[in-house]
Amino acid sequence: MSTTRVLLVGAAGRMGQAISAVAETTGDVDIVERVEIGDSIAERIRNCDVAIDFSQPDATAQVCDACAAARTPLVIGTTGHSSDQLAKIERASAAIPLILAPNFSVGVNVLFWLTRRAAELLGAGFDAEILEAHHRLKKDAPSGTAKQLAQVLCAVRNLDYDKNVVHGRAGVLGERPRDQIGVHAIRGGDVVGDHTVIFAGRGERLELTHKASSRETFAAGALQAARWLIGKPPGRYSMENVLGLTAFQ
Repeated sequence: MSTTRVLLVGAAGRMGQAISAVAETTGDVDIVERVEIGDSIAERIRNCDVAIDFSQPDATAQVCDACAAARTPLVIGTTGHSSDQLAKIERASAAIPLILAPNFSVGVNVLFWLTRRAAELLGAGFDAEILEAHHRLKKDAPSGTAKQLAQVLCAVRNLDYDKNVVHGRAGVLGERPRDQIGVHAIRGGDVVGDHTVIFAGRGERLELTHKASSRETFAAGALQAARWLIGKPPGRYSMENVLGLTAFQ
């Protein structure tokens, strides 16, 4: 059985440590290089089959440049990128196979798929709201997963994220617009990650919820994505591609 050699960026962080721990149990993944922000990646990527980045958005340019130069596939789990940083990732995908995902959990990616189907089946007659909760140390809000859920809803309903999505509510706002999507963030304790999509209609309500109890689920998904990405042609891929969910759309 061949071993997948991984360069891990952000190895000392919570997700980096989780990925290292899960890799030790797989038998077919070897974290051969562990780097942090500011470390030279170009020198250490040569003996790696794939790179996984769970560091900070500010490291995106350096990681993308190093992987593109070495033609090394890249898995990015960092969230909170600016529009310029996202553009950098998109340009890198022209040279290498790349996955940028807000969440690598199998269950969460099924939640994305279910949210799309529920929105299509229920129609605009159901108001859509998103609630997410994370630990008190999380730096960005809303979570990348919550943003992705909102983008899924916007795509189905032909809405514009910047115009139709609101983040929390306060004051006398008047009646809720029909074309609005609310996203609400909770921060506290050591919550790993909870996400709920609420479809509220007249006389009934449908809720789709995913709750993570361990970062191991995200780590295992990131490693699965890394294995899958090797040998793929350059391009931007998603966890739906990895899991084969695109076949059910």
